[in-house]
Amino acid sequence: MSRLNLDDFTDLIERPDGGVRRDAEARRERQIVPPGALGRLDELGKWLAAAQGAAPVRPVERPRVVLFAGDHGIAGLGVSARPAGSAEQLVRAVLEGASPVSVLARRFGVPVRVVDMALDCEPDAFPEDIGRHRVRRGSGRIDVEDALTLEEAEAALRAGIAVADEEADSGTDLVVLGDISVGGTTAAAVLIAALCGTDASVVTGRGGLAIDDLAWMRKCAAIRDALRRARPVLGDQLQLLATVGGADLAAMTGFLLQCAVRKLPVILDGVVAAACALVGQRVAFRAPDWWLAGHDSGEPGQAKALDRMALEPLLEQGVMVGEGAGALLALPLVRSAAALAAELPEKPEPEKESGESA
Repeated sequence: MSRLNLDDFTDLIERPDGGVRRDAEARRERQIVPPGALGRLDELGKWLAAAQGAAPVRPVERPRVVLFAGDHGIAGLGVSARPAGSAEQLVRAVLEGASPVSVLARRFGVPVRVVDMALDCEPDAFPEDIGRHRVRRGSGRIDVEDALTLEEAEAALRAGIAVADEEADSGTDLVVLGDISVGGTTAAAVLIAALCGTDASVVTGRGGLAIDDLAWMRKCAAIRDALRRARPVLGDQLQLLATVGGADLAAMTGFLLQCAVRKLPVILDGVVAAACALVGQRVAFRAPDWWLAGHDSGEPGQAKALDRMALEPLLEQGVMVGEGAGALLALPLVRSAAALAAELPEKPEPEKESGESA
């Protein structure tokens, strides 16, 4: 199998349909509610129309939550409040309906898909449809070793592309993208710091289950050490993901790029999704036009990445739990924008004066 050429994505990804967006803007001008009176809902409706290539915009009828799962060796340094290798328990909570994203998805009627890329458990711990894209058991400790081999990074990225194709082919019309990981925010912070040219302290957050000050200092030191390993490979995004990313992050990057190719809109969750999106932007500069930032998680790295991509979060509720929950909260907002753009009546045509009609 030939090596994946990420440069191809630059040619494959187009911007959302500008002509349709202008049609949506003209339609909005004719509606009975003055343009701008609906705030960001106006912009959301026009963005969705352009992404769908349809004016009036179609309702979002088949959304899906997609969560990429993996454990990170860096968690062994005590950079997370959760034990290293415990992402398997988080996945089980999602599958059993006991996690926040499961509760919200049940309430909104949205299916949840979990993709095991590098959980630290036996390959047969979960059903085949969850583990069939798995690359390895856990990712390497990125402060002293590569997260993946180059071959594993490419396999993970191809897996993300395959999952995006599966979703697009099955009729999914919008994806809420998140992660289930232990140590993932550390790897994400390294990617963001490397790509934004900032110091470790600027991007070091406290994670979904908040860590104390001592753990924060360990996390900051780990990110700084990993950054030294990341900077020499900044010019090669696949090598960067292999060096300081992880199988789940590489898969999410491939997933985001292929969703843009397939014109499938995505709502990004927290700092891990933002980091993968930032790598995706490096690969194909038009790709972020297909993504929405679902919410502000409070992670400094996420804010840095979203600012670099000029993406403004839809919600600011301080949801730090991860696993797609915060982004899923933004789904009703997107659906509301679509409904208003499509269903608000237009102003009646002014009647002609009697002289003109004569």
